[in-house]
Amino acid sequence: MTLLEAQGLEVRHGDHLILHGVHLRIRKGEIVTIVGPNGSGKSTLVRALIGLEPVSAGAVVRTDGLRIGYVPQRLKVEAGLPMTVRRFLSLPYRVSDAEAERALVRVGVQGLEGRQLARLSGGQFQRVLLARALLSAPDILILDEPTQGLDQPGIAGFYRLLEELRTETGVAVLLVSHDLHVVMRASDRVICLNGHICCEGAPDHVSAAPEYRALFGFGAGGALALYSHHHDHDHDHDPGHHHGHDHAPHPSPSVSAEAEDV
Repeated sequence: MTLLEAQGLEVRHGDHLILHGVHLRIRKGEIVTIVGPNGSGKSTLVRALIGLEPVSAGAVVRTDGLRIGYVPQRLKVEAGLPMTVRRFLSLPYRVSDAEAERALVRVGVQGLEGRQLARLSGGQFQRVLLARALLSAPDILILDEPTQGLDQPGIAGFYRLLEELRTETGVAVLLVSHDLHVVMRASDRVICLNGHICCEGAPDHVSAAPEYRALFGFGAGGALALYSHHHDHDHDHDPGHHHGHDHAPHPSPSVSAEAEDV
């Protein structure tokens, strides 16, 4: 079942062409990772998919009633802003104390309700953002560089959490990542972007593609190829799709963010 689809997507900033000819589908229960060099349009693509970026051509098609949970690349919180975690979880729609507690427990940061946002560690803050996204009971989670600024244990823990959420709830996950060494562990499908989709498919297929190696070099391809991805879960399949694995889940954009990678 296809949840979200880009059909010939084009995005321009003035005379500057950012994205062109982008076709992609996200299906129920799959984890898809977008990789690409800085300036390749990764954040622009994510924002276009959730309606925060106008498109100059093509279309974004969302299944009826799709619920999106969005975690932006960066959310600035002023050091002096008096905003507790509990209050943040009720923006823009109030949730009960029980709902807020369950969400924090689910992402492994229980007990932070009274903590000021500005006093959270990087890992805690990313998990609070994820908890907020989960409160909308999303069909699809869209995460733009969710592990930026985390150390290696924090990165590994965050990816494990995404895998657990997919297994438990069937939520689809679309994420932008620079963590090439762990993409293989986290993803069913990898999309290599550089203004357009250079290559797409299972991680081991993409890591061997000439287009991928032209962008990241043979060292990166070799690092990805060290890990062989195995499935231990079932997904819906679309026989019309020919880019590796077929999978997908719900949407609702929430926080505004300042994207650094157009």
